[in-house]
Amino acid sequence: MSDQAPPAGISEGEWSATPVAVRVLVMGLLQRVAQLEARLNQTSRNSSKPPSSDPPSARPRPAKEPTGRKSGGQPGHEGHGRKLKPESEVDQIIDVRPEHCGQCGALLWGDDPAPERHQVTELPRITPVVTEYRRHCLWCGACGARTQAVWPATMPTGSFGPRVQATVGYLTGRIGASQREVQDILATLYQTEVSVGGIGGLQQAVSAALAAPVVEAERYVQRQPVRNADETSWREKTQRRWLWISVTPLVTIFRLLKTRGAAGAKELLGEVVCFQG
Repeated sequence: MSDQAPPAGISEGEWSATPVAVRVLVMGLLQRVAQLEARLNQTSRNSSKPPSSDPPSARPRPAKEPTGRKSGGQPGHEGHGRKLKPESEVDQIIDVRPEHCGQCGALLWGDDPAPERHQVTELPRITPVVTEYRRHCLWCGACGARTQAVWPATMPTGSFGPRVQATVGYLTGRIGASQREVQDILATLYQTEVSVGGIGGLQQAVSAALAAPVVEAERYVQRQPVRNADETSWREKTQRRWLWISVTPLVTIFRLLKTRGAAGAKELLGEVVCFQG
């Protein structure tokens, strides 16, 4: 350290009179400043950063000299486009044959043993399937009693079937779409009109249908000898909550709780909880 040249602006005498510990600290700070300055001066010209990250003050990259080649893949380059599906997974095949010879105009017959193939994937137009149930009430010709039929057990109780309910649950729970966004998606993609209040009702129906499986999942996790658990802060409107998660090889569960302490861990993992620091 004594043989090292002093930083700019400090004389040899002043540097020699400086304690060794201070000199080490100063040199470390100067090195750190140099690293930060080098990072700030990085652009797409002198590093691997993309041009979109360059500041307005950065010098533009020099234009590349034209090579005379067309843009895109060059002849002989192996393509990486979408792979063709096997014929067993194709719903419709349209054969296009030339009718006349391009040279002499004669009629052409037969098939190409290896025609060029091009596949187009399209989404079908989705139209809702509306099922109307009619419950009849009939009079008995023998005794005159009036008997009304019982609704079938397979009939949904509400106005929307299980697929509509599952779609709403997926869009709101998995994708995080708002109720108005889900209303727009159902109308635009599925031609199904549902009010905003109806979206909320379908969410509650999905939650009720999943209540029993969730309880079973929690019981399964609590019975496992080894469980990984963690928590993080979570905002529920203006209230602060804690998102607890417990992970096993097969099942993962989470809950929003008001506490991050041992009480929350026991509520999620069960009464027998062992913590390792």
